[in-house]
Amino acid sequence: PTIDAADLPYHVVAFDYGVKLNILRMLVARGCRVTVVPAQTPASEVLALNPDGVFLSNGPGDPEPCDYAIQAIKEILETEIPVFGICLGHQLLALASGAKTVKMGHGHHGANHPVQDLDTGVVMITSQNHGFAVDEATLPANVRAIHKSLFDGTLQGLERTDKSAFSFQGHPEASPGPTDVAPLFDRFTDAMAKRR
Repeated sequence: PTIDAADLPYHVVAFDYGVKLNILRMLVARGCRVTVVPAQTPASEVLALNPDGVFLSNGPGDPEPCDYAIQAIKEILETEIPVFGICLGHQLLALASGAKTVKMGHGHHGANHPVQDLDTGVVMITSQNHGFAVDEATLPANVRAIHKSLFDGTLQGLERTDKSAFSFQGHPEASPGPTDVAPLFDRFTDAMAKRR
């Protein structure tokens, strides 16, 4: 079916660090017109597209060498544009905010990882595929933990307290797999709606 642009009120720029097609589908299903840009796109080019929100996608490997992405995210965080990151995007948001990441002794891989929402206490079953984690002990004062793994206590979600920016370590878009954390996409569109 064809989607009319009038039915897509939000313009999201998605950094492609290894983006999955289903992520784009989930954004479109929530009223987002998505412009996908290469991983090394500078913030100035993203901001010139006048997005309502910026999405930091999943991707492989160690986030720390991704200086280009960390710098772009820092510059985007200087604006009021909502930012949502998953997986690698979660780790990059943390690094851009001043936190550190660590290589895990045993990464998380699979579709049955319990994660707790620290605000509500709700436990979600999530899909995971990562070998690095954000070191919670290094979170600066303006970043707070919002999700934790019930397997090993590792940080699974964070939010900036001074910006409309948040992230999640798992894969809310995983298919087939659990969809417990799909509402994070709704949180992102709600943030864009509030900014209008």
